[in-house]
Amino acid sequence: MTAETTVPTAALSAGGSSASDGSYTARHLLVLEGLEAVRKRPGMYIGSTDSRGLMHCLWEIIDNAVDEALAGHCDRIEVFLHADNSVEVRDNGRGIPVDVEPKTGLSGVEVVMTKLHAGGKFGGGSYAASGGLHGVGASVVNALSARLDVEVDRSGHTHAISFRRGTPGTFAGEGPDAGFTAASGANGALAKARKAPRGRTGTRVRYWADRQIFLKDARLSLDNLHARARQTAFLVPGLTIVVRDDRALDGAPTDEQTFRFDGGIAEFCDFLAPDKAVCDTLRLQGTGSFKETVPVLDDLGHMTPTEVTRELGVDIALRWGTGYDTTQRSFVNIIATPKGGTHVAGFERSLTKTLGEALRAAKLLRVAEDDITKDDATEGLTAVITVRLAEPQFEGQTKEVLGTSAATRIVAAVVAKELKAFLTSTRRDDKAQARAVMDKVVAAARTRVAARQHKEAQRRKTALETSSLPAKLADCRSDDVDRSELFIVEGDSALGTAKLARNSEFQALLPIRGKILNVQKASVSDMLKNAECAAIIQVIGAGSGRTFDIDQARYGKIVLLADADVDGAHIRILLLTLFQRYMRPMVEAGRVFSAVPPLHRIELTNPRKGQEKYLYTYSDSELRNTLLELQRKGQRWKEPVQRYKGLGEMDADQLAETTLDPRHRTLRRINVGDLDAAEKVFDLLMGNDVAPRKQFIVDSAALLDRSRIDV
Repeated sequence: MTAETTVPTAALSAGGSSASDGSYTARHLLVLEGLEAVRKRPGMYIGSTDSRGLMHCLWEIIDNAVDEALAGHCDRIEVFLHADNSVEVRDNGRGIPVDVEPKTGLSGVEVVMTKLHAGGKFGGGSYAASGGLHGVGASVVNALSARLDVEVDRSGHTHAISFRRGTPGTFAGEGPDAGFTAASGANGALAKARKAPRGRTGTRVRYWADRQIFLKDARLSLDNLHARARQTAFLVPGLTIVVRDDRALDGAPTDEQTFRFDGGIAEFCDFLAPDKAVCDTLRLQGTGSFKETVPVLDDLGHMTPTEVTRELGVDIALRWGTGYDTTQRSFVNIIATPKGGTHVAGFERSLTKTLGEALRAAKLLRVAEDDITKDDATEGLTAVITVRLAEPQFEGQTKEVLGTSAATRIVAAVVAKELKAFLTSTRRDDKAQARAVMDKVVAAARTRVAARQHKEAQRRKTALETSSLPAKLADCRSDDVDRSELFIVEGDSALGTAKLARNSEFQALLPIRGKILNVQKASVSDMLKNAECAAIIQVIGAGSGRTFDIDQARYGKIVLLADADVDGAHIRILLLTLFQRYMRPMVEAGRVFSAVPPLHRIELTNPRKGQEKYLYTYSDSELRNTLLELQRKGQRWKEPVQRYKGLGEMDADQLAETTLDPRHRTLRRINVGDLDAAEKVFDLLMGNDVAPRKQFIVDSAALLDRSRIDV
């Protein structure tokens, strides 16, 4: 029973009435009995009366069935969304008790469905761990339903009972609008409807949400239902959840999906992971015990403070991937805790400490280097953290944060023991994977330190800050990012010509000396120490890796300007490797280009009126076709045809006309359409593994056109 006080507004407004003149008396107090409080203030129990509240009611019924699965008595749950807007949940658990509860004189079904704070989850031994805690879920749904039918298979019979807005009775027909007769006393409340097959048990609940309570536009979300069913099937291995939607009209096919995952949270972890794996999915499992003083129901029905020993089970699945983002989900029993709590705190603290100790022991982290942080340890981590215990304590009614203090210690101990065993394993496969994980964590820590040092290089410089940019940068005058272009030029000799050829209003030049570092093989810290790589990152001004922010880029186009020879192609590959690994959003946005300088210049000796004296070709085949065309027209040219060995050979006007002037130039956009395939090619041609690259060269040798070799 819940007592609620309402104060009439008239007593505090018009006429200046107050308690002093006797207008506020005991007759103004309203006592809400039983389920009346739920219908009067539904938001207190289900959060709201919109679609979220409607979904909450469904979760309450489904979670009762899942609790049976957690206790090991149920392996199949079926959820039906009927065409008449009713919802039905079936399970093959033990079934709600149908015998008489001695204190109330009512059947167990009626107690569960009509009494707040009544159920089997208050330490009576029915459930070791469950999602329900307060015993209000089913009764709240019943109170907010225009009609609710319950069928229970137990003891060889099917027991049935119906309710109208929480009141037990019988309906004369189908649906919530059928004639209803309230039950008098206990007679006729729960009846044996028919015989059930021997040994069959289970519960079926079907209800029609009360439209007097819920908003007209409140709807059940099938996508949310599928997501919750999938998540629950991952958390309870071996449980089959069937979701069927019969609400479709006009002969549309019924939507039915089945969720079952025997792999449990390890399979859930693989499902959540957004990137390629660095190691196999690890499973960290263990238990611990703690003591707490709680009120316990004794044989006389009294609540007595008693010190009890609780057992807390820990089951964690985790894996590191090649990405930078952290994906972490945590649960207590089957309850999601999106805001974490003591179990997550214990996991993160122990993970960071154990990895740090392993790195020191393996001498991967030098004495002079700082300890790793939580962000270093969790970079690229996907983890599912679950704990199971009886009567968990949550902070607040939303169950979003676990407050059981002992969980921190127990989870930390399990993680430390199991993770240390993996990191120090002598098995060859485990040893290689552990080394890959530790290398990733060390790289993340060193990147964090280096990024802090390069913080100023990750933002666009203002006019007053341009002095901090590299001295060799020949910047442009325009601040319009969409119009500005940065040419990364091969060598200082080409820079001199390019300076004369460019339009300094919107074209900037950055020379690089020779071939930059191969960042596919080098570590992040080595990349940042490399002068050429650091200069490119600093000039672009948008950061690198996971801190890269394309909105901070100082230039709208990045153009790679290298010689049209083998060395130039190699330099372009090295530069593209840098962009692909550390500035990939620029490539994905189509803002990285390769300039196409000419290979040959043909000087005509007798140009015709309106014809250019110089013709440029960009490949040997184009040169042959052009010369044949000139010969056919009877035009002569100066021999030999000039073959450009590099950009430095070109005059400024020639470079401007052919390569820099937007009106005449040709740019090749670097487009990574298939990132996975591109990454494999980069790894094959530029990575650390030599054997596949050697095999690729051997297999491709027969395909080589030797006439194309420039010697």
